[in-house]
Amino acid sequence: MNIILDAHGGDNAPLEVIKGAAMAVREYGVQVTLCGRQDDILSAAEESGIPLTNLEGIKIAPASQVLPMDVDPTEILNSYSGSSMAVGLKLLAEGRGDAFVTAGNTGAVVVGSSLVVKRIKGIKRAAIATVVPTTESPYLLMDSGANVECRPEMLQQFGIMGSAYMSKVLNIEHPRVGVINIGTEDNKGLELQIEAGKLLRGSPVNFIGNVEARELPLGGCDVAVCDGFTGNVILKLTEGMGKWISVELKKILLKNLSTKLAAALIKDGIDSFRKQMDYTEHGGAPLLGIAKPVIKAHGSSNGKAFKNAIRQAKRMVENQMIDTITEGLAALKTQQEEQKNADE
Repeated sequence: MNIILDAHGGDNAPLEVIKGAAMAVREYGVQVTLCGRQDDILSAAEESGIPLTNLEGIKIAPASQVLPMDVDPTEILNSYSGSSMAVGLKLLAEGRGDAFVTAGNTGAVVVGSSLVVKRIKGIKRAAIATVVPTTESPYLLMDSGANVECRPEMLQQFGIMGSAYMSKVLNIEHPRVGVINIGTEDNKGLELQIEAGKLLRGSPVNFIGNVEARELPLGGCDVAVCDGFTGNVILKLTEGMGKWISVELKKILLKNLSTKLAAALIKDGIDSFRKQMDYTEHGGAPLLGIAKPVIKAHGSSNGKAFKNAIRQAKRMVENQMIDTITEGLAALKTQQEEQKNADE
């Protein structure tokens, strides 16, 4: 299996990208293609003691440009068509790799993936799906930023795609799909939430209705469906609350000698909580709806995060997640046709 990696994507590229690639090759037995400026990649590898020329399983696909983080996303197909991200997406579209991982410009990877790799037939918009920790098992938040404005049928497709991901990649049987809303009653929310709920209720997923945001950290559902604006606000608030809790907990435990002794006694629990809140454990967010696996890693990803993003991509390929989404869409289409015939 060959995973294509954007060597210049993210704040810590290319060094941390290279570290992650090297770890993934050793631990997962995959091949990795690094897209980027060859001289920069080889220089960074040598300085960190990772001689790529001697490392089996890693090759370089030359790219002449680096895509800026603040560039207009559409420029990936114009002024930056020779960038490491664009080259990687082209390789994926041509079948010269099985999945693509980048920590680069979010808008550009959404636009580039949709126009170069293409969306799955029938999918209206690709969505960023972020795995978020809870008191139980993590839930999938989608969309978490790709589509600020959505239509009800888009949220319906998000539910189908998210259910497939949680089933195939995180091994959750019959994932519970819910629409994020201001109340659990069917008539609550705006037209988007009300109509999306009606559509999902007739979809081939385990739909449990509306879910209030306060229930998300408590395991209220496995797939939380919403528009990208709402999802991004929830994601950023969750990240902020996690940091705040960590800071306050540290203050409490380091207050005096007694609390420091108590901290030593519960060290395992603290370490477990820290690991649960660590985004590097999950690797990145899949861009669901694209015809081939694409993972968007966090902009500040380190080697561990890139390694785990590659692991994510590997699982998506191995478990044929794209096929599962396609099957879900086919089942939905069959249901719709049967309903139409029954109404006639």
